[in-house]
Amino acid sequence: MACLKDYATILAPFGADNRWLVLEQGIAMARLDWLKALCLGVGLLAAGMLWSVRTDAAEGRPMILPTDPAPLVAVTRGGERSFTVEIADGPAERQAGLMFRKDMADDHGMLFVFEATQPLGFWMKNTVMPLDLIFISQDGRVSAIRKGEPFSEAVISPDEPVRFVLELKAGTAAREGIEDGDLIRHPKIAAAPVPGERSDGDDGQDTK
Repeated sequence: MACLKDYATILAPFGADNRWLVLEQGIAMARLDWLKALCLGVGLLAAGMLWSVRTDAAEGRPMILPTDPAPLVAVTRGGERSFTVEIADGPAERQAGLMFRKDMADDHGMLFVFEATQPLGFWMKNTVMPLDLIFISQDGRVSAIRKGEPFSEAVISPDEPVRFVLELKAGTAAREGIEDGDLIRHPKIAAAPVPGERSDGDDGQDTK
């Protein structure tokens, strides 16, 4: 009640008809200031995370992203193969990738998510582990599988534009029977919007 009493004293000069209007405007302004502070806080947090990722890469430390709770599933001729993945869907995360990572579980990888289907080129600079790079189209189908040799600066790319890239330990694709045309399922792939098209609720994926 002290707060209401203080507001009444402050607003008295405005008259009985106007004081509540002024009070409501004051509350609205306070809410706006709170929202501005919240947005600033979120922006600073995002900037801090971006700075952290870039600092790790600059100082030769591997970037470790949270493991996504949803498994990534490769639908092969021999059945479904499940992997845990980290999601690299921002510029800094995609730039750092698996650089400086010395080891990784056989059933673990990193899924690179891009904003649109486009020509992509990767290299293995500062990458210690040999890798399989699996290039994936908008509909989740494997477009190409390429080998990545440690520390190589040669450009690794598919023959056509793609939307996603899955990096696994070298030899995993062959061992698990992952081939061109196989379907890769993950919520990030299913939910990726097609630029210029409205989503009708269909993820565009079918089963092999």
